[in-house]
Amino acid sequence: MEKDDFIFGTRAVIEAINTGKNIEKIYIKTGLNNELYQQLLLLIKENEIAFQFVPLEKINRITRKNHQGVLAFISPVEFTDIEMLLPVIFESGKDPLLLVLDQITDVRNFGAIARSAECAGVDAIIIPEKGMARIGADAIKTSAGAIHHIPICKVNNLYRTVQYLQNSGVQIIAATEKADVIYTNVNFKTPLAIVMGSEESGISQSILNIVDQKLKIPLLGNIESLNVSVSAALMIYEAVRQRN
Repeated sequence: MEKDDFIFGTRAVIEAINTGKNIEKIYIKTGLNNELYQQLLLLIKENEIAFQFVPLEKINRITRKNHQGVLAFISPVEFTDIEMLLPVIFESGKDPLLLVLDQITDVRNFGAIARSAECAGVDAIIIPEKGMARIGADAIKTSAGAIHHIPICKVNNLYRTVQYLQNSGVQIIAATEKADVIYTNVNFKTPLAIVMGSEESGISQSILNIVDQKLKIPLLGNIESLNVSVSAALMIYEAVRQRN
């Protein structure tokens, strides 16, 4: 992790919030309770910043300097509001092509997916606030800088965001081994959001329950799954092939 990826110390983090730093999330040592902590917690809630109570050891693994039990991760990108972006895409006369990532925790996979998405002209990548790979220096490097050139929308509730997209006229398709339909047999020319899940746990069942269509990539060898970044690239470029 690069040293510019985080800020530590209660006062330093309070100052970072007050000066408008783009804070991704904050770790707070479990059991911390003092006047400064109360001030920090109030600021976190006022600014709707993601935070997590963690054991001291988790913070110590990142830095052993005088962090006082508080560490904030700084995001190198400005996140975009999907509810503001989607109408703009529609108004431009384009059928949106969106990528929804659920539980993609591997930084290299996220970077590789972002690179493919940017190259294919995907309009935005939507990610959850929790349970997602950090967008730090490693992710940017793996993406070959693509993360700086594609809107990233971080949302508090992925399920509700998928519902919002559906209500806005976007077809939701999910890449999953549980599907019967091969992905090349479906129309990708409509307003579209492609949902990809992690290699370990796949797409959340709650989201799978509401998608418009479940699609599979045929696997003809002995290994039962593709790397998620490869699967994402295949799905994205099927949309490119059909639309062009």
